[in-house]
Amino acid sequence: MHYERPTRAGIVQGSLRLERMSLKSLALIENWPVPTAAAGVVRADGTVLGTHGPAGQRFPLASVTKPLAAYAALVAYEEGAVELDEPAGPAGSTVRHLLAHTSGLAFDEHKVTAPPGERRLYSNAGFEQLGDHITKATDIPFGEYLRQAVLEPLGMTSTTLEGSPAKDGVSTVEDLLRFAAEVQAPRLLDPRTVAEAMTVHYPGTKGVLPGYGHQNPNDWGLGFEIRDGKSPHWTGSSPSPRTFGHFGQSGTFLWIDPDAGAACVALTDRAFGPWAVEAWPVFTDAVVAEL
Repeated sequence: MHYERPTRAGIVQGSLRLERMSLKSLALIENWPVPTAAAGVVRADGTVLGTHGPAGQRFPLASVTKPLAAYAALVAYEEGAVELDEPAGPAGSTVRHLLAHTSGLAFDEHKVTAPPGERRLYSNAGFEQLGDHITKATDIPFGEYLRQAVLEPLGMTSTTLEGSPAKDGVSTVEDLLRFAAEVQAPRLLDPRTVAEAMTVHYPGTKGVLPGYGHQNPNDWGLGFEIRDGKSPHWTGSSPSPRTFGHFGQSGTFLWIDPDAGAACVALTDRAFGPWAVEAWPVFTDAVVAEL
């Protein structure tokens, strides 16, 4: 049966508002050893506290694609196309397992390496199976579903997904600031759904945080990593334990700190590596201090 996604009239976000006093800490991206970088900070009400660099330039997101895909999956849940605890992915796994990286699927291979819910196995394959599941449930290709459910309502006209829901998104700082404002003050979703997504699922689960080694526990919500007490961590030492977000292997990140009341986006065109491990925490600590 063909599923027609309901339209959500009147949901479209208003224009972002740029505050006159730009955060000086954003200029630290000029010290990063990358060809190009752009960054910005936004509050829940859509007030942009500053941007630095080419905020309208499109960058490959790598795994920062996952929060966008997860948000679309939550729209599908609220619209009744899927249920969080219905079977999806490998045997015994559910939509919730796939979103929380506990399906047991390997990192980049569609093979099972652990029983569902037992370990936090960060998995691109899991998000690809999530996309396939939503495509089958709605009869709408996942990239198109994402466009209709999230990108178009938020005015994210420079963002596209052609390929894997795990890693093939392309976007701009300007568009991701729109998304970050939405997550802080949801209009596309019931705030209770977003609150659940930012709550730890399968608490106490061990796992590897890519680039930062074993974490016990390795806390995640539904499509978003939760900082909690992880150390070392790409957000540095200043953000609150409630901070959540994602980073990508293309040298990109998005974090939201509910206690600070703001979100930060940074996009670059250099792959994640030791330079990011060194530069990102210093940058984030400076932004949080200025907030």
